[in-house]
Amino acid sequence: YNKNGDQPVKFLQIWLYPNKRNVTPRYDQLTLKRESRKNKFHQVLSPNKDEEGVWIHQDAWFHLAELDANKELVYTLKKSGNGIYIFVLSGEIAAGNIDLTQRDGLGIWDTNELLFHAKSKSELLVMEVPMSL
Repeated sequence: YNKNGDQPVKFLQIWLYPNKRNVTPRYDQLTLKRESRKNKFHQVLSPNKDEEGVWIHQDAWFHLAELDANKELVYTLKKSGNGIYIFVLSGEIAAGNIDLTQRDGLGIWDTNELLFHAKSKSELLVMEVPMSL
């Protein structure tokens, strides 16, 4: 729902299976400061209530990053057996040796880390998730 009818909006809806059955559905929301993700990963979701961001019943971590042109960052996975799904919110990046542009997505598994290189000012969402149910 776009509460600002005079302004266009783009949504990204992401669904994850919980890591156990019969958990109570929950909804959470937070406000993020842009400077918290400037040329670094900012955690916005994790499986731990005590960590930064919102929490879920899954061994998953989501991070936002806003990179200046030619900036490089390495994402190191937090859990063995997980993979990474990347979504480019804006700009152009290379994820390893794969070039991506705005609204491109890419899944990668069987790795422990991944190098990101911003070809232009870019914003991305990195989602570390289990690769099996």
